[in-house]
Amino acid sequence: MELPELLSTSTAYRGHLFDVHVDELRMPNGVIARRENLRHPGAVCMVPVTDDGKLLLVTQYRHSAGRRLLEIPAGTLEPGEDPREAAIRELQEEVGMKPGKTEALGGIFVAPGYTTEFIHIFICSELTPSPLDPDADEDIDVQRTSVDEALAAIDSGEICDAKSEVGILRWLRRTGR
Repeated sequence: MELPELLSTSTAYRGHLFDVHVDELRMPNGVIARRENLRHPGAVCMVPVTDDGKLLLVTQYRHSAGRRLLEIPAGTLEPGEDPREAAIRELQEEVGMKPGKTEALGGIFVAPGYTTEFIHIFICSELTPSPLDPDADEDIDVQRTSVDEALAAIDSGEICDAKSEVGILRWLRRTGR
């Protein structure tokens, strides 16, 4: 199927984390369409697994949700940064652990109807203490959680963000649990 032709793009907003562009497209049927597009550099999320099979989850305030959420650790890619290296850095910043092993679990588009954000998912294991300073605006608490507790949190809606649900469930499928 033919893709739309990009006729023009303009920046409506330039921010710290993302930009908003307005694109004009010619659709395959000739109709001219306008799309607002949040352009994001991408992100990583990690399923950190301890030697005894526990998951390291985090709670942090998410302003758009208006509350603290229980999640797998995650962070934004720096320009040109390799996703695996970002996963290692972010895990050190958020839970103070460095993985000896990182395994890619693919990735997901957050909401392809309006944003370019793609999150790369990794299993992180063979963890050793190696904290890096967190971002100044982060208020993160780390929780050691069993697999059953994590699944119950997904079922109850306590874990309610897509990256966390997908990351935990892909990890379980990968490990055959």
